[in-house]
Amino acid sequence: MAESVAGVRPDAVAEKEARDRSPTRGPSRVPHVPAGLERIRTLVVDDHEHIARLVANRIATLVREKDAAGETAVLGLATGSTPIGVYRELIRMHREDGLTFQHVATFNLDEYYPMPKESIHSYYRFMWENLFSQIDIRPENVHIPDGTTPRERVDDYCRRYEDAIADAGGIDFQILGIGKTGHIGFNEPGSGAHSRTRLVTLDAITRLDAAADFFGEEFVPREAITMGVATILDAHEIAILATGEHKSSIVRRAVEGDIDVEVAATFLQRHADTTFYVDRAAGAELTRIKTPWLIDEVQWAQELMVRAVIWLSQQTNKAILKLTQRDYAEHKMSALVAKYGTPGEVNGKVFNILGAKIRGKSKLPTHQRIICFSPHPDDDVISMGGILRKLVENENEITIAYQTSGNIAVFDHDVRRYVDFLVRTAGNGLIDPAKVGTLAETVYAFLERKRPGEVDIPEVQDIKRIIREAEAVSGIETVGLPRGAARFLNLPFYQTGKVRKEAIGPKDVAIVRALLEEIGPQQIFVAGDLSDPHGTHRMCKEAIDRALDESQVLGLRPETWLYRGAWQEWPIHEATWLVPLSQEELRLKIQAIFKHQSQKDSAPFPGGYDEREFWQRVEARNKGTAAELDRLGLAEYFAMEAYVVEE
Repeated sequence: MAESVAGVRPDAVAEKEARDRSPTRGPSRVPHVPAGLERIRTLVVDDHEHIARLVANRIATLVREKDAAGETAVLGLATGSTPIGVYRELIRMHREDGLTFQHVATFNLDEYYPMPKESIHSYYRFMWENLFSQIDIRPENVHIPDGTTPRERVDDYCRRYEDAIADAGGIDFQILGIGKTGHIGFNEPGSGAHSRTRLVTLDAITRLDAAADFFGEEFVPREAITMGVATILDAHEIAILATGEHKSSIVRRAVEGDIDVEVAATFLQRHADTTFYVDRAAGAELTRIKTPWLIDEVQWAQELMVRAVIWLSQQTNKAILKLTQRDYAEHKMSALVAKYGTPGEVNGKVFNILGAKIRGKSKLPTHQRIICFSPHPDDDVISMGGILRKLVENENEITIAYQTSGNIAVFDHDVRRYVDFLVRTAGNGLIDPAKVGTLAETVYAFLERKRPGEVDIPEVQDIKRIIREAEAVSGIETVGLPRGAARFLNLPFYQTGKVRKEAIGPKDVAIVRALLEEIGPQQIFVAGDLSDPHGTHRMCKEAIDRALDESQVLGLRPETWLYRGAWQEWPIHEATWLVPLSQEELRLKIQAIFKHQSQKDSAPFPGGYDEREFWQRVEARNKGTAAELDRLGLAEYFAMEAYVVEE
């Protein structure tokens, strides 16, 4: 059951604490979930770090119990961005708490096929870089599907992989992620409940989601070796992890939907000891979070009241001020009306709360020091190009801090084009032909022999960085900022040349802290988008949060506004402020986005769940937010940006 707590576990207190926290903010009573609604035990916690601690603590407890009993703990492990936090916490526990892995055996879920072990895309390399090389596990106890197995031997190899798991006594604890299609491991739609380790063909959606890691969908392998559904269900205990808004729909489908061969994760409903660990964003579509009043008595705090009345307005297709007693009663919201006396009183309160969120130029900051932190050299204009223009007009002192170079998101053909420009410029005697010739020869030679996904040489990385810097400067000039407003921080964590980055470290934090202390901002804007497919937004926010904790900026903490836009938008009920944009302001914002030519038409990392160009997403989301307010019966605006002020 979703609300049960396993009392025998040392982490039970932490799990209960997770259940007792609201998916929005602060403590609140979690509604009782009717039997059968949530068919997998599910914990909704504040953030991905909390998930990492809970799962790592459970693994550590199991390892220590097995070690004390003289037994081997057998772990089933997954790859991808979601479990990295768990692995980092296990590494910390090994180094600081003495957790030993001498008597641990591991079996990984899957591996692309074919895939050399030394490839930067191999799960073999991923696991050794992100876990095994940093703990004391014995190499002979590590098992990862071999992507180099000759095709004629794959079936036999898969049988032997199953035998090895059985010989180890079965998997004690299995970690899983969940794909957009609901796949676990690489068990794509159509995988049966009795499937075992085998070679599979990857679904088109899975390959699209992986395109960022391979620098293009065309380079993603079409096959993989994966444990089967039955192999996974044989594990004694299973933890499945999900983070980010883009996972919310499939989480609800897996937890509340019927078992379906098209959604492999639903088979976990048959497992006696599976726990789904999700952050607030990934759990947002669960009934107990999205519409808790439908399943149990709730405490009608203001935030819940606003969310519920917006939902009711959408369900009935009525403006808020036109909602009736019958509307509330038919949608199990009579208690809300009873609290305030009449439907008109509830309607009026919510209408006024939403109206007060709207902030035009006259209500925005004036003559203040402001830093806009932009994870990539386009997030600023994509997500807040409209408000930037208004802040310029309000004569604020604005700094745009680009935290990473974004150089991995530049196509090689753009490099060739700019190098050709330099060669032609040199040919006209405007720059030194000798230096340009040497650079061109080096770059052309590398690009000619470059393999798909290969890390660029420093010269190419620098050219890609410079391309994005020039585009960023042009973008902010479009909204009225001077060239000198751009600051390129080039945080070290990003400078791997690969999609997968290092953890945020002291050097990253120090760079951000130095800027904060130099500028002394009264207000900062920070990316609050957890759906970034390669996690850079989340990591950049971590660097800012840690720098703010360390910094003594005039003894005050600047007000922090969180923006979204590249991948998602804040829903109206969550937004603290809604900033209207005129038709001209939205057009100017889109023109600023167009300055990022390397990301135009076909960006390298558009995100697998939205194929539109960034400017198309922006136009639809900003107009959509305004249209939603109009449908609710509030003032009609052309477009709107949404922001959350962090508490």
